Amino acid sequence: MSHTRRFIDLRSDTVTRPTEAMRRAMATADVGDDVFGDDPTVNALEARVASLLKKEAALFVPSGTMGNFLGVACLAETGDEVILERQCHVMNYEVSSVAALHGVQLNALDGDRGVMTAAQIEPHIKVQSLHTPGTRVIGMENTHNRAGGRIYPFDEMKRIKALAERHGIRVHLDGARLCNAHVETNVSLADYAACADTVSMCFSKGLGAPIGSILVSTQDVVTRARRLRKRLGGGMRQTGVLAAAARYALDHHIERMRDDHKNAKRLASFVEQVRGLSILFPVETNIVVARVDEAVFTVDALLAQLKERGVLAVPFGAGRMRMVTHLDVSADDIERAGEALRSLGRA
Repeated sequence: MSHTRRFIDLRSDTVTRPTEAMRRAMATADVGDDVFGDDPTVNALEARVASLLKKEAALFVPSGTMGNFLGVACLAETGDEVILERQCHVMNYEVSSVAALHGVQLNALDGDRGVMTAAQIEPHIKVQSLHTPGTRVIGMENTHNRAGGRIYPFDEMKRIKALAERHGIRVHLDGARLCNAHVETNVSLADYAACADTVSMCFSKGLGAPIGSILVSTQDVVTRARRLRKRLGGGMRQTGVLAAAARYALDHHIERMRDDHKNAKRLASFVEQVRGLSILFPVETNIVVARVDEAVFTVDALLAQLKERGVLAVPFGAGRMRMVTHLDVSADDIERAGEALRSLGRA
């Protein structure tokens, strides 16, 4: 099935549609009932990702938000504290799930473009007492969405894991876009995963599957996460049709992310040519965040003018616009988007 699109959709890498080959893999998937544990395609996906990240077990879940919730909830008890970077996805885009549903306290630190250091974190670690919660989890996000797809420095991740181990604290990694970090740095997924006790990873972003994320950890943690997933309504049935898309993505869509990163850098070069726009963060992966001079454009007016020219983007906070490259955006599309951006100065 082909889709003719009017717009170059740069709102997110979640907007991709399954390729024809991915649709065929979904249509022919061998399925069972995942709640009973007998969907062979789901089981194969979970085993494969656990092996890829060198963890004991994995759990397929509907969304990255659920994966992050389960990861934190399985490491911290109600009343515990979790240290996170203030701009991270868990703090800003997950409807306070771990606080509202699991009763943990979030202690947000100001990172440098999304990155907390071990030295910065250590003074904020609390020992449980009559008056204070105990710090039980440190969270990291790689790549970091609100920092423009920044890759968390691997050496710093290792230092944070060592710090956590010294203090008897566990680590959750929001690896929604971990494959983007992997292809850009050549650090293996397993080496990144070794820096955390629980890792969530999305199939529905740069990997291009229509839905689904995965949580990896020890067998005990995944057993607990499976029960919590059921409590949240995430016990799915013939989920193999979705897992098949994720398996196809792992086979075919990891290395091609390099194209997305190249396209993002090219797109950023066009942004810099427009009066009133500048790049807020260095472009490391597939996310471009532009600073908007609101003496020239309001963000809403800018987005409306781009839409008129066939390009979709999103507001990203006061005076900011975000554009994300993905497998449904070609190099030619980027050139067309660049022409749309340049034309703003001629309006």
